[in-house]
Amino acid sequence: MAIQFHQIDVKYSLKNKRRLKTWVQDSILTEKRSMGPINIILCSDEYLIRMNEEYLKHNYYTDIITFDYTIESTVSGDLFISIDRVKDNAIKNSVSTENEIQRVIIHGVMHLCGYKDKKSDEIKTMRSKEEKYLKRLTTISK
Repeated sequence: MAIQFHQIDVKYSLKNKRRLKTWVQDSILTEKRSMGPINIILCSDEYLIRMNEEYLKHNYYTDIITFDYTIESTVSGDLFISIDRVKDNAIKNSVSTENEIQRVIIHGVMHLCGYKDKKSDEIKTMRSKEEKYLKRLTTISK
């Protein structure tokens, strides 16, 4: 399983990395896809907004940018996650930072599996997938 965790300009330690890896792989396999290399990179708002401007020509903060390297059914990519946005969104949504980061990770993984979230029907499907896999995470041993 080729999931690696990285940090750029932040100090944040994810809990239960082995469990997260198993969960991501299980989610991808459930989507009838195979596992390729995935990098989960934690960074700051400032780092991610620079990437958002440079690569996507967007000038706003976001919690995740997903670079998709999937080939056919082999899921692969880089998930750049702003820990600043995750913490703020956790407060807004009244959930723990850990729960919010899990939601953002699975959101990025679902993008790698081919799901979009621009149109209202796509957003509904994406939210449904997020909820489905977040519930499955509770069944994976620590």
